[in-house]
Amino acid sequence: MTKLTPFQKGHEDFRKVQFKQNKKRFKKLVDEGQNPKALFIGCSDSRVVPNLITGTGAGDLFITRNIGNLVPPFQSDSDFHATAAVIEYAVSHLQVSDIIVCGHSDCGAVKALYEEHTVTEENIHTIKWLELASDAKAAALEALPHAPEHQLRSYTEKISVVFQLENLLTYPAVRRGVEEGRIFLHGWHYDIEQGTIDYYDDETTTFRPLGETQ
Repeated sequence: MTKLTPFQKGHEDFRKVQFKQNKKRFKKLVDEGQNPKALFIGCSDSRVVPNLITGTGAGDLFITRNIGNLVPPFQSDSDFHATAAVIEYAVSHLQVSDIIVCGHSDCGAVKALYEEHTVTEENIHTIKWLELASDAKAAALEALPHAPEHQLRSYTEKISVVFQLENLLTYPAVRRGVEEGRIFLHGWHYDIEQGTIDYYDDETTTFRPLGETQ
């Protein structure tokens, strides 16, 4: 017999209360299909919940999450590329107008960059994946060569977001959309403890509170 998960009650509450109260909205989502305005590229960290921190609901965001909210550069091969496929689908099929790359504080992926790891069969894919953040680590060490690790990690979390925005521009459909003014890229950093979000201002090359006038 399958063991019942601890989330069964949560689902029952959703079905009997929230779903029941919003049944027409969910039916509309099926009848009209999805039409999200933004692609949200976030970290798999269980403490970062995209719809919660943005105040959005079903149908508002097209979401992909991975370790470290990383964006692999475009590759023109036929291998399996999960994040790349999401980006292509969001831009070319769903025609989203905004793409958000959201990093966060206390990121385990960034912490791992500053640790020593021996590659084994149990972590080989994780170690390889984290290579996508190696440029961010190098930039942090160059900018803050004498900083304590906690400061280095915080800086790396933010600068990594900028590198991922640059990687997004290697995708032909994304670059074309940006150049034509149809797609807008956003770099965010979410502070878990404070509940605040800073955004990357490309004019000043700094992160500023999201609440400020952009």
